[in-house]
Amino acid sequence: MDSLLVLVPVSLFLGFLGLLGFLWALRSRQYDDLEGAASRILFDDDHPRKETPK
Repeated sequence: MDSLLVLVPVSLFLGFLGLLGFLWALRSRQYDDLEGAASRILFDDDHPRKETPK
């Protein structure tokens, strides 16, 4: 029972830190473009190199 006196405040503190981290990520605009990075890896913007005839 004594362990609950330590574990409950520690868990509340860690939850508060997680909430602060999430709010910081929202304010720094890390969730703005969810689809851009996922589709950017699939498409190559460079022009294909032409092979030289042998």
